[in-house]
This record gives sequence, C-alpha cells and structure tokens, in this order.
Amino acid sequence: MSVARRPCGESALSLAIRTATLSFILVAGSATAWAQTPGQKPSTDRTSDVPAVDNGQGLTLDATNITGTHNNPSALPPELAGGQVARGARLGMMGNKDVMDTPFSVTSYTAKTLADLQTVTVADALQRDPSVRSTGQVGGIVDSFFIRGFPIGEGNLGELAYDGVYGVAPNYRVFTDYAERVEVLKGPGALMYGISPNSGVGGVINIVPKRPLDEDLTRFTGSYASDSQVGGHLDVSRRFGPDNQFGVRFNGSLQGGDTAIDDQERELNIGAIALDYRGERLRLNLDFISQKESFDGASRPFTVAPGVDIPSAPNGRTNASQKWGWSDTKEQSALLGGEYDLTDAVTVFAHAGGGRSDVKRMSDQVPRILNDAGDISNTPGYYKFNVDRSTADVGVRGVFDTGPVSHTTTLMATTYQDELSRGINNGPVVGSNIYHPVDVPKPAINAPKVLRVSESQLTGFALSDTLSVLDERLQLTLGLRRQNIESRNYNAAGSVSSRYDDSATTPLVGVVVKPWEDVSLYYNYVEGLSKGDVAPGTASNAGETFAPYESKQHEIGVKYEHGTFMTTLALFQIEKPSGEIGANNVFSVQAEQRNRGVELSVFGEVAPGTRLMGGVTLLDGELTDSATAANRGNKPVGVPDVQANLWAEWDTPWVEGFTLTSGAIYTSSQYVNQANTQELDAWTRFDAGARYATKIEGRPTTFRATVQNVFDREYWSGVASYGAFSPGSPRTLQLSATVDF
Repeated sequence: MSVARRPCGESALSLAIRTATLSFILVAGSATAWAQTPGQKPSTDRTSDVPAVDNGQGLTLDATNITGTHNNPSALPPELAGGQVARGARLGMMGNKDVMDTPFSVTSYTAKTLADLQTVTVADALQRDPSVRSTGQVGGIVDSFFIRGFPIGEGNLGELAYDGVYGVAPNYRVFTDYAERVEVLKGPGALMYGISPNSGVGGVINIVPKRPLDEDLTRFTGSYASDSQVGGHLDVSRRFGPDNQFGVRFNGSLQGGDTAIDDQERELNIGAIALDYRGERLRLNLDFISQKESFDGASRPFTVAPGVDIPSAPNGRTNASQKWGWSDTKEQSALLGGEYDLTDAVTVFAHAGGGRSDVKRMSDQVPRILNDAGDISNTPGYYKFNVDRSTADVGVRGVFDTGPVSHTTTLMATTYQDELSRGINNGPVVGSNIYHPVDVPKPAINAPKVLRVSESQLTGFALSDTLSVLDERLQLTLGLRRQNIESRNYNAAGSVSSRYDDSATTPLVGVVVKPWEDVSLYYNYVEGLSKGDVAPGTASNAGETFAPYESKQHEIGVKYEHGTFMTTLALFQIEKPSGEIGANNVFSVQAEQRNRGVELSVFGEVAPGTRLMGGVTLLDGELTDSATAANRGNKPVGVPDVQANLWAEWDTPWVEGFTLTSGAIYTSSQYVNQANTQELDAWTRFDAGARYATKIEGRPTTFRATVQNVFDREYWSGVASYGAFSPGSPRTLQLSATVDF
C-alpha cells in the first residue's frame, strides 16, 4: 500500500490535523443529505414507552416496554455490576466484543475506576492488573510496562493504541483525564491492531477516549497529592443541532507543585477536545489532545555494575538526581474516525491522524550503582527528541449467514509512519549516592543539534471472519494479516546508514464454546510480529538486516460469570526469538524467550456493597536459547514467578454513600541480568482509602482519599528489559473532590 509523501516542512501531525479537520467539516456538513434522522447513542439496552391505545370500544392497553440488544461493533460495551470494569473491549479491527464472546484474556477498566483510584496516568491505572507491571520510574518522564513478562513502551515510539489505532496516543506518558476506559489485551495482538511501533508482543494497551454524552455534563475535580501537588480538572459535554446529532466534549487539567519525592517539582497542562456527529447511517469522531509536562529534578532509573549485588532500595522520597535537572515534554495528537452503514449488514470505517512529541531535558542519563554502599556514577547530558507519527486505515465489516452459520467478516488496510530525530550533548562524569545524594555544580552543556535518526513505515492488509452456530454458543475466529516493515537509519551526515524492508504473515485461530449461559471456554493461537534487527556497529557483521521476528502464543481459558461477579482463568505460552552477539562477535538470531503462565482474574460485586478487583499471575520464564551457552535455561530479565493484586471496596451500612477501600500489590523476586547473578527482592505494597458520595445543594459530590504505600515500604519496583530498575513509590496521600454542576 503506497503512501504519499508529505510536503517538505510540514509535520505528520500538522498534516493529520489539517486533513482531519477539513474532512470532518465537509463530511459532517453534508451528512444531512445521507441521513434522515439522527441515530441513537450505541447502547446495550433500549427501552421505548408505547402510549395507551383506544380500540374504539373503550378498552385501553397498558404501556408496554420493549427491550432489545444493539449489536453495533463500535458501541461502547456496558459496565459489569459495580462499574469497575466493562463487559467487553475493542479488539482493533474486530470492533467491540463482549468478553464472553472473546477468545482472549482482556480487561477494560472504566472511567469510574480511574476516578475512584485517583489515577493520573495509565501506569497508575494498571497497577491493579495482575498481568501488568510498570517499569517506569516514579517521578520520571516516561511510562513503560511488562505484560505477561514482555516489555511494552520502552522505546521512543509509543506502543499504546488510541481508539484501536497506533500512532495517536502520546508517546511518553498517557493521562487518564481524557480516557473513558483503559483496556488491556493480554498476548500478541498483531492481527487485530497490526504490529506495534516498537514491536511489543506481550499485549496491547488501548485507550478509549472520552466522547460527547447524551446528557449535558459539567464536572469539576479538585485534587491534592503530597507534598503539595494541587490540580483541577474540568470535564464538559454538550450536544447540539435540531436532533442533537452534533456533540462536543472538553477535558482540561492543570496541576503543579512539589511531589512526594525530595527536591522535585512538576507541572502538567492538558487540553483534550472530542467532536462527533451521529446520523442514522453515518457516525464521525474527531479528537485533539495537547499536553505538556515539566519536571525540576526528574527521577532516573539505575543500572548496576557487573559483579555487584543489588543494594537495598532507598526510601522512595530520596532523589538521587541532581536538583538542577529539568525536563519538558510536549505532546500533540489528532484522530479523525468515521463509519458509514452501507446497508443494515455492511459498514465501512476509516481513521486518519497522528501525533508529535517534543522532548527537551538536561538531566542524568542512567546512573550506574558501583558498590553495595550505593555509590553511583553518571554522565549528565542535554537531550532533545522529536517524534512525528501518522496513521491511516480503511476497512469494511459485514454480517451475513451461510445456512446455519453466521459470519462477521472484516477486511482492513493500514499504514503507519514515524520519524525520530534526536540530539545529545554529554557533560562530565559526576558521582553521588542513592541513599545520601551529593549535589554537584550544574555543568555547562550547550543545546544539541537535532538530527534525523530513523524512519519507519508499516503497511498491512488483514482479513478476519468470526463464524458462529447454535445461537453463538460455538464461535470460530480465523484471520490473517500481511504486514510490510520498512525502516531506515541515518548517520550524522544525513545519509542512510542501514535499511530494512521485509514482510511477514501472521495468523489467528480463536475458538469460543459456551456450554452454559454463564460459562465460556476459549482457545487461541496467535502470532505476534516484531521488527527484525539490524546488527549493531560493535558486531563483525554490522549493518546486516534480519527478517521480522514472529512470536507465537497458545492460550486456553475459561470465563465464568456468576450474576454480578466474573472470573477468568487462563493458561498461556508465548515464544519470542531475538538477536544477540555471540562469542565470535557475530550478531545472529539465536536467542529465544519462552514465557509460560497461569492467570486468574476476578471482578465485580461478590456481595451487595462489596466489590473485588484483581487476581494472580504465575510466570515461568525461560531463555530456551541464547548466543551465550551459559545463559540457556536461565530466567529472562524482569520476569518474576508471581504477580498478585487485590483491590476491595466496601459500602459501609452505617453511613449512606461512604465506602472504604484497600488494596495490595505483590511481586516476587526478579533478575536484572540474563546471567541471573543480580536480583531484586520480592516486595509487597499496601494502599488504603475511603470515599463519600453525597449531594450538596442538589449537586452530586464525591470526596476521595487514598494513601499509597501505607507502611512506606522501601523496594525496587521493577526492571526494564535493558536492566534498568527504579525505587518504588513513597508513602503518598491523595485527596480529591468532584462536583457535578
């Protein structure tokens, strides 16, 4: 699939915004010629009241309620009892599906959960998921994750999807202010979403954006977090037009002040606007996001010198970064999406958009721990990063029958481009200590020149078909995606230093069997896709390119819904190859990581007024092959044996609207190196809180209070795939009040 080059000097984001805005105005403005009456908001249950009828003989019939189910694949799935998670999620090209009809393990956290947990970022939200661990540093500038023991979001190219599309979500950190839901698909998602920009295979994190509501909303939330982070968030939704077919929703936030980490200040500005048009057959959405986050004294992760045992973690308040360090991250994104019902059974859909990230910082790099006493060595630097991303897709989805078999078939074409530019000037080496930081004078480092580093273009075609029989009690999903990956790396002179262009085909087989109304058995075989490596300059075969890596997952599971409560049990195995430099200094694809695991997840209301959310993941990670023979059979970096989470809520009987909350997070020990000679200790963190929902002068009002890390436990929270690790959160008080006007 060819993609037109953008005009010189115009960024991918500006082109996307200009095109998206023009398209929205033109299409929405002419929509009345296509649609006669406005469509209803997609929902699960619709009720119509039929007026009484006089039959001419004085007999009057009572009002009749008619209830039905709306099967629109773009409709937002309803919430499970208790409102913490949704009954379904968006599976990329396959649209929204009910969790009981999905041959995968997937969880969708609702806006209610995001608010009640007082989350700020997506990383905050996913702390409660037993399959996910955050590996980004507290008080740092970027979020990253491990899902099922594989890294997500560690590079300069964002790996979070936005409304089922890559290339739009902010690159370094996604905030929950503009998120209606945060969805996690466990396992490779190459067929449904395409290859992720940075080649993650452990799962997909998708952000469902807040969109205009049927009812007017004006909501303000004031917040406080220790030491003196004060903020305000405004959420406004309105509908317009003779039939309310036009909608607008705005989310804006301001935060600022000292954080819970010593000598650290943070400021955050967010503006997000969503426009939509809802007609009988045509539906359009246009989203804009602009955000800026600034730090003084931003935290950095640590590495450790070879042969040194990992020292005990410092208190989470301790800031080993230099006070003169600073960071500014600006993100802008836009996405235009639409769908049109050609018939009642055939819908065409498309997206176009992109994003731009601008990062400037003067700070530590990745400090190295030198000994058991916690002494560190570090090279500060002045950094600039620019990332431009653009994305587009088009597809058609049809529903039809062949005899007793019902089909839902989707055909889709996608394209994604990114360009990374970077500049780094380093200063002199400085020393400090993780327990007793040492202030050093600010070095004189000039701003670097920003040069183009790399470009990537990902294009693909995908076809999927879900066949169902016996009133959808037996479902079979088959799919194929053909993906082409092209990338170019540039040297300092601006010339191409290496080039990569290859293709691969990834299949999907999924089966769902529902022997009873409340039980769903499922199996999937799905392949993920990662960019092939280019041999690094230190290898004797530097510059040699390799074919894309195809990871493979087998998963079998059962989902059980008992009234207001749901639980999922899954067994999985993921195999992923990778490249390494061997003893002969030749880079080759010899390494392979295999993660086997068992996941148990629970959600919902276990008794009236009592809700649980969490579960446990048991992981058996192994380096089944390696260019270093001694590492074969070892555990991979950052893969613990046990991850467990539990969050509980109890509506107290003595005060109406008063709820007590508490939770625990446990992670067992994990290795920092593939030789398995350096290890982080296991840790457990406890949180506690309360909220009170009432009305003040007729206005719905909710007060919330949470204490993270109640016992102020000192721990290393997690390990990135390259061996960097960070201290956990210090004890932190969070307060907020939400009022609807």
